[in-house]
Amino acid sequence: MEKYTIVKDDRMFYPMGVTVINGGAHFSVVSRSEACALVLFSRGRKKPDARLLFPLENRIGDVWNMTVSGDFIGIEYCYEMDGILKEDPYGKAFTGREAWGNFAQVKNISRARIRSEAYDWEGDVPLEHPYENSVIYRIHTRGFTKHPSSKVENRGYFAGIQEKIPYLQELGITTVELMPATEFQEVMMPEGVMKNPYEKDEPTGKLNYWGFVTGQRMAPKASYCSGREKNPDELKDLIKALHKARIELIMDLFFTGFEEPAYALDVARYWAREYHVDGFHLIGFAPKELLARDPYLSRVKLWADSWEGIANSGQGKRLAEYNDGFETDMRRLLKGDEDQINGLVYRSRRNPKDRGIINYMANVNGFTLMDMVSYDRKHNEANGENNRDGVDYNFSWNCGVEGPTRKKKVVEMRRKQIRNAVLLLVLSQGVPLFMAGDEFGRTKGGNNNSYCQDNEISWLNWNLLNTNRDIFEFVKFAIEFRKKHGVFHMVQEPRIMDYLGCGHPDVSYHGVKAWCPEFENFRRQLGIMYCGKYAAKADGSPDDSFFVAYNMHWEPHEFSLPNLPKGKKWHIAINTNEGSRNGIYEEGKELMLEKQKHFMVPARTIVVFMGK
Repeated sequence: MEKYTIVKDDRMFYPMGVTVINGGAHFSVVSRSEACALVLFSRGRKKPDARLLFPLENRIGDVWNMTVSGDFIGIEYCYEMDGILKEDPYGKAFTGREAWGNFAQVKNISRARIRSEAYDWEGDVPLEHPYENSVIYRIHTRGFTKHPSSKVENRGYFAGIQEKIPYLQELGITTVELMPATEFQEVMMPEGVMKNPYEKDEPTGKLNYWGFVTGQRMAPKASYCSGREKNPDELKDLIKALHKARIELIMDLFFTGFEEPAYALDVARYWAREYHVDGFHLIGFAPKELLARDPYLSRVKLWADSWEGIANSGQGKRLAEYNDGFETDMRRLLKGDEDQINGLVYRSRRNPKDRGIINYMANVNGFTLMDMVSYDRKHNEANGENNRDGVDYNFSWNCGVEGPTRKKKVVEMRRKQIRNAVLLLVLSQGVPLFMAGDEFGRTKGGNNNSYCQDNEISWLNWNLLNTNRDIFEFVKFAIEFRKKHGVFHMVQEPRIMDYLGCGHPDVSYHGVKAWCPEFENFRRQLGIMYCGKYAAKADGSPDDSFFVAYNMHWEPHEFSLPNLPKGKKWHIAINTNEGSRNGIYEEGKELMLEKQKHFMVPARTIVVFMGK
């Protein structure tokens, strides 16, 4: 006990958690207990080195404070409240969970490590990419590189993602969204059980692979760090390397709603300050308005399912709406449901001036992009819940056969539908998001709720990058095509008006006859024209004009094309009916139409015409 001494400290207002000071450390913790103690351990020891009671006179409300002198190098700690050991929710690194899925340690308290925040960022600052120039890629830290086919040295770790940065650059990604990567207990206990050393209940045998559970939200997950030391700075190394490659990192933060609002605010501030995180996807029940109004977060991106009633009080357009609306409507359009043309108009144009819109065709919940065109029904039997879990409505179409098949026509149709889905995404004004692996035909075998699957169902099989190279090449081309042409990612939502007085509105809608859109419930065809004078190319010059013919009907339809200004002709830039790379044309090598008035668009096909 002599090693550690409680000292009088006139400075009572410290940050929550541990603050390292000269000659010792200060501890601040929230507890409604009548007594609270600090329990200190040497690294690796089961028995404590010291147990220090917080002085009652140092309690302010429910916050206990104590300054302790001593050497804290290699020291771990937890708190004792009402006789129960508790983890520090403000802990910055933890021991006891270094190994992923360790059932033997599930009942042990994870002890926080006392460490300095010193780190050389080499002048790094957040990137602040505008939404209109962003392409998002959502990653699970472990699943992204755990499969042997990833061929990285650090499989399943933050460092493994860093090894894949050249791949992300090749694909054209600007923003990585990282699924929960803060410390959580992946070993699942029976529902309703509180985890402490005295519990007798046994684990369920399942692992929570996704991580949307409560946990220690200020510490990187130890089992996502490589090496014996499990250094949390590995995540900082990843973020710094991503920033050097001009790629942002957005963190998923899950809140149950039982946290104190001030804690959620402290969590977001900490990651933005200490880890240079570019933004957060707020999942669950976060105090969204408090976070949106915080001046420390005024330049940080915040994503949530809705921001209705909450004003953007920060710098620029930083709030973004993130929900399944686009996915649901566009999947229904893709499979040929009736009454979906109005949804296409709305979803392809939506881009409010006060917030971003994040669009996706597939995400964590539900089918992957490949499974969306391969299964009519979910197949979650491996989850052990008699296929009752997961959503029942996937708005998918198996193209004629349930699951894997070698039937040539079915395989060709599936690939065409994937190309259609990719174009629906990248040609819409909102920010496109791809779930990792969808760009090369990732499948989960029809499992639409793989929350407990830490295996090849969830891990990315990088061998598919060769098997489905045509899909990858199309996605890469589509991303680059979007980036080159500003008409598909305007700064503001198209007004459907000729506000430049140039003879054409910025965006106009057409049926199979030019300038005659048809919105009856049985229609499955729409033409959208983009006037290039309202946007710029990547080099700053005026953009080209485009006409996108959407035929989601199971029959071909002839479209009459709008007239172009004198001297310009329509060229085919993309035709999803063409397999492999036949439907992809290099800039300047598009196919010019021989007949400029009409074009027969095949069934379930999108054709992009460029006017030049």
